[in-house]
Amino acid sequence: MTSRTRLMLVLTVGTFHLVSCTQDSTTAPSAAAPELATATAALSFYQVSSGGRHTCGVTADGRAYCWGYGLYGQVGDGTTSSRVKPVLVVGGLRFKQVSAGGVHSCGVTTDGRAYCWGYGQHGALGDGSSTTQQLTPVPVAGSLRFREVSAGGTHTCGVTPENRAYCWGFNYYLQLGDGTTDERHTPVPVGGGLLFRRVSAGGTYTCGVAATYRTYCWGENGAGQLGDGTQLPRTGPTLVIGGHVFSQVSAGWQHTCGVTTAFRAYCWGNGRKGQVGDGKNYLRFTPTAVAGGHSFERVTAGADFTCAETTTNRAYCWGYNAAGRVGDGTEINRLTPTAVAGGLFFSQVSSGGDHSCGRTPDAVAYCWGHGGQGELGDGTKGDRLRPVRVAGPM
Repeated sequence: MTSRTRLMLVLTVGTFHLVSCTQDSTTAPSAAAPELATATAALSFYQVSSGGRHTCGVTADGRAYCWGYGLYGQVGDGTTSSRVKPVLVVGGLRFKQVSAGGVHSCGVTTDGRAYCWGYGQHGALGDGSSTTQQLTPVPVAGSLRFREVSAGGTHTCGVTPENRAYCWGFNYYLQLGDGTTDERHTPVPVGGGLLFRRVSAGGTYTCGVAATYRTYCWGENGAGQLGDGTQLPRTGPTLVIGGHVFSQVSAGWQHTCGVTTAFRAYCWGNGRKGQVGDGKNYLRFTPTAVAGGHSFERVTAGADFTCAETTTNRAYCWGYNAAGRVGDGTEINRLTPTAVAGGLFFSQVSSGGDHSCGRTPDAVAYCWGHGGQGELGDGTKGDRLRPVRVAGPM
């Protein structure tokens, strides 16, 4: 996969996670929520997730919408078109969480079922096939229920209600954590027998916060992104050293960040563009404190930059700032956390390949950074150096 289609998450959780695809503490959308009043009404978002060149989100009534690059069906509207405004993911499903990956997307419905759509050649959709693409959501094979899923570069991981971690998809870099390099088209358990609170699938590796609040990572480690003090790849969960107690972790392209239970942010891995946030531009093989002394609620690692929201709902970003990734109104690289322009409050932020999106406490979505494929959702294909409001649906 080229760097133009790489994923980060919010993550964490990505998130995936990245979120990473981390949600805030508001009540999850209900399966019995009313229909949207009109097709053009402004959307109220419960959660957003930035992918490689596309973005997805869940509205307060459990609908999933996506926008941006759609060549492989990752927007989920049944086409391969790119979209400059949110479009409804077809299928009538109600979601409680979504995760935008490199060129695929996944989500968990309100009844705990996982669905994926988009690029599936290496099994990242988990539907039991290696079909090149799926233009609409397909169920992940098996009878597992999931609390959350995290879509990575070309793999996906999830955590069940019993805190068991499973992964599927491309495995050349050991990112599935099952002790092999075998491509998996259906979920396989992560080795080691650990229980996980959450997982975050990065570019070619994965990290997770265990039930003990210790963080483990596995997969490719050329930049030190596994945080074990080495550059050696790992076939299964390997403890991040330093003794830190993390509540949340986000795997990016080649760097990882986490927030401790004391609300302090640490990053490790590739810091050559300032994405580690310690004021330097070096590789870091173990967790390094992010400068500035901020109290962070969550952090989200993008491709070569990082964003986070504080305990007071302010957003900060740092790292590579071409096309406005940092959102401070400039294109100057930032080696330490810099406030996102506009004075907005954010209850959740998600960083992707070269853009970020966030949700305000009043459920309004904003995005900033590179917008060449419509991933900012403001109706244009232009870059934005500061947050712009996501438009109403197409």
